[in-house]
Amino acid sequence: MPMAEQHQAQLRERHDVIYAPTAEARAQAVAEHGATIDLVLTIGSVGLRADEIAAMPKLGAAATLGAGYEAIDLPAAQARGLTLWNGAGTNDACVADHAMALLLATVRALPQQEKALRAGIWRDELPLRPSVNGRKLGILGLGTIGLRIAKRALAFDMEVGYHNRRERPDALGCGYFGSPVELAQWADFLVVAAPGGPSTRHIVNAEVLKALGPQGHVVNIARGSLIDTAALAEALAAGTLAGAALDVYESEPKPPEALLGFPNVVLTPHIAGWSPESVQATVDLFLENTRRWLAGEPVLTPI
Repeated sequence: MPMAEQHQAQLRERHDVIYAPTAEARAQAVAEHGATIDLVLTIGSVGLRADEIAAMPKLGAAATLGAGYEAIDLPAAQARGLTLWNGAGTNDACVADHAMALLLATVRALPQQEKALRAGIWRDELPLRPSVNGRKLGILGLGTIGLRIAKRALAFDMEVGYHNRRERPDALGCGYFGSPVELAQWADFLVVAAPGGPSTRHIVNAEVLKALGPQGHVVNIARGSLIDTAALAEALAAGTLAGAALDVYESEPKPPEALLGFPNVVLTPHIAGWSPESVQATVDLFLENTRRWLAGEPVLTPI
């Protein structure tokens, strides 16, 4: 998990830091310093394994920088009585901004339009692209990020629906759908904003993509595991889906090889939540939660 030097310096002002940004460095850190480590900072997709918890007898707390925590072994952590927290809320707005940027990029074909212009092709030779306003947006996962995406979509005069584990009373008037397939059948465009983990793996499968239809676009700013990459590639190849815009992949950090040949796919390198403001807010929240934990106070964002 790479971290900018300025943020490492901020952590070192209060803590003795063992920086282990790679799997190899992590294994070495646990082997050499496990007996003295009392706090672990990780990210959701890297997490913390049961064997690592067992190798750190003084460990009292673990935290993730972002909102996700799907790769933390929760039973093992709870059995040890660890205090757990995440970085919920610090990058929600940034992720929602990026989701809308990806939606506009795929529906309006912005990368393709720029490529055409650079090749000397003017608009008269290009197909008309659909509008975003007035269309139906389905949001798969109406958590804090999903709600922020909904607010932005409503400001674009879109009709918004959602699927969640349960219906929300504070859903801004957005319609609730009982399954991902029902949501996709209704929607023109689908944004994936649900948590990662085994329960949501491939929740966007061939059936959902077929329901979205040949004029549909799918956007993923959640976790790569939520979309079946092979099914997505098949839908794009068959022309049964109009386009996709993805910030996350099953193959991370490697690019999704099955999707690279499609001109109607927009790709960014898992940066939806990354801005100077959001990263700083995440580090600040971690330090405040750490202060609270050491003082015996409740943390602000418990898992």
